[in-house]
Amino acid sequence: MQIRALIYFDELVRTRSMRAAAERLNVQPTALARQIDQLEHFFGTTLVERSSRGIQLTAAGELLAARAGKTLRELDHVNQLIDDLQGLKRGHVHIQASGATVANLLAPALADFSLVYPNIRFSVTIASASEAIEALSSARADIAVTLFSQPDAATKVRSRAQIVYDVIAASHHPAAQLKEITIAQLATYPLAVPDASYGARRAFDAWFRKAGQVLDPVFVTGSLEMQRELVLRGAALTLLPAQTVARERRAGDLVVIPVAGGAGIRTPIDLCVAGDRQLSFAASKLVDAIDRFMREQMIHAV
Repeated sequence: MQIRALIYFDELVRTRSMRAAAERLNVQPTALARQIDQLEHFFGTTLVERSSRGIQLTAAGELLAARAGKTLRELDHVNQLIDDLQGLKRGHVHIQASGATVANLLAPALADFSLVYPNIRFSVTIASASEAIEALSSARADIAVTLFSQPDAATKVRSRAQIVYDVIAASHHPAAQLKEITIAQLATYPLAVPDASYGARRAFDAWFRKAGQVLDPVFVTGSLEMQRELVLRGAALTLLPAQTVARERRAGDLVVIPVAGGAGIRTPIDLCVAGDRQLSFAASKLVDAIDRFMREQMIHAV
């Protein structure tokens, strides 16, 4: 079996179309079909059922699809490790991060790092904590920077800092005049929060329940940009780490309101890597840089 056959099969799984996969691979559909035939001969079973409506994977095809992508990503990772042995300071680092970590941690750390290593490339995906940890486990990510992540046996927390969620309001919003805000007061205002797939939302729900309140947001969105824009327009309040809106605070557009009695939500920011996978030179150096940034810049380091 050749690696090319796995690459072709992986693209076919993504597109679910012989023609579309062939176009993405810049080959003729007949060349793609031959590689799939070779795979089926190698495994001794049908992997793909073809019809006028496209292709469907058989049970064996689904089994292979679940592993082929990870296998190819692992091979790409090995290729980077071989480059490292040869002293080639290049590579591509795949990062998954919670949106609230970007402005105050990931973006400045990446900006500084890229000036030192200009030949390294980065792909950053904004995701929930569970999605980021799953991406690490399946080798789709080298690094995850998460909030509200659950313990996972397949990943290792390289560094941790603590962060506080405060109430964020537009400077012209009535709540902006408050020195602090209770949860009961917060419940009377329109809120913009993420959906239940995010650890932050589940923490908010539990936080409100503990205070005898019900979280009934007007806006539910996983987009940090959408939350910020709704708050800027005075349509809602939201809950975010103060560092996330530092620029808007300096401009006088947004204000941060502490929760009364120091009862705001605290959560760790975790810098995570896969527990069983050696990091490439590029990923290893970036992990070191983010770790150092967290220790030097984040005041709630634990």
